[in-house]
Amino acid sequence: MIAARVKDWWIRALDSDVFWSFKGSKVTIVAALWTLIAVVCAVFAPWIAPQNPFDPGALDLMDAFAPPLWMEEGTEQFWLGTDDQGRDLFSAILYGSRVSLLVGFASVLLSMVLGVSLGLIAGYAGGTTDAFIMRVADVQISFPAILIALLVDGVARSVVPPQMHERIAIPVLIFAIGVSGWVQFARTVRGSTMVEKHKEYVQAARVIGRSSIAIMLRHVLPNVMGPVLVIATIGLAVAVLTEATLSFLGVGVPPTEPSLGTLIRIGNNFLFSGEWWIVIFPGVALATLVLAVNLLGDWLRDALNPKLR
Repeated sequence: MIAARVKDWWIRALDSDVFWSFKGSKVTIVAALWTLIAVVCAVFAPWIAPQNPFDPGALDLMDAFAPPLWMEEGTEQFWLGTDDQGRDLFSAILYGSRVSLLVGFASVLLSMVLGVSLGLIAGYAGGTTDAFIMRVADVQISFPAILIALLVDGVARSVVPPQMHERIAIPVLIFAIGVSGWVQFARTVRGSTMVEKHKEYVQAARVIGRSSIAIMLRHVLPNVMGPVLVIATIGLAVAVLTEATLSFLGVGVPPTEPSLGTLIRIGNNFLFSGEWWIVIFPGVALATLVLAVNLLGDWLRDALNPKLR
C-alpha cells in the first residue's frame, strides 16, 4: 500500500510543471547538483576528509602554511594547503561546511515554525491579535538581522557562565539567527491566510463544527506553504551568510568547532603575508554554496508562480 502511494506520488512529481521547469533550466540543474554535493560532503565529512582538522592529536605544526599542490613546495597530502596550525584546508572546509549548514538549516526551521505560526494566527484571527503581531514584526524589521543576532548572542553570553560559552555557542547562534528571520514568513503567511479564510472550503469547515486550530492546520496551512518554501530556500542562504558574518566577527561558533566564517576570519590574518589560500578557498566555498542556494530559490519562486506558467 505504501509502496503504491510512493510510486503514484513519484509519477505525479515527474509529470508536474515544476519538474518540467527544473529540466528546462541548465543553471538550476547545476545549482541543485552543487548544493547536493556540498550537503553530502558536509554530512559525510568524517568519512571523506583525509584528516580530522579539529583533533589536536592529528595536527603537526611543522605542516603549517603548506601551499596548495600546484605551487612550489606543495604536496599531495595537502592539495589545498594548510593553515597556521597545520590543518588540511580541504578537510577544514568540509567540516566547516558541516557546521555552517547545520546552523543554516536549524535556524531557518526555527524561523519558519515561528513565522508560519504567528502568520496563521494573525491572518485568521484578525483584529487586535493581528495588529499586535504585525506591529512587533514592523519594529523588528526596522533593525538589521545581523544587529538582532548580535544582541541575542550578547545577552546569552552575559547570563551564561563563561565556562559554558563554547558549549552553548551553536544553540545560541541558531536561536539568534532564527529569531531574526521570522518576519518574512509571518507577513507572507498572514497575507495568504487572509485570502484563504474567506474561501468556501474554510466556510464549510466552520459549518461542520471544525475548531479554529483544526481549520488553520489542516485546511489553511497546506494552501499557504508554496511561498513559504521559496522564502525558506532563500532564507537558508541568508542564514549561512549571517552565521559566517557572526563567526568572522568572533561571536559565532567557537574556534574548536570552526565554520566557514571562522576559517575566513583565521585566513584573513594571513592574507597580506603571502598565505592567500587560507582565506581564498573557504571564501570560494562559502560564495559558491550561497550562490547555488540563491539560484535554487529564484527558480523555485518562478516555478511556483502560476502567472509565469
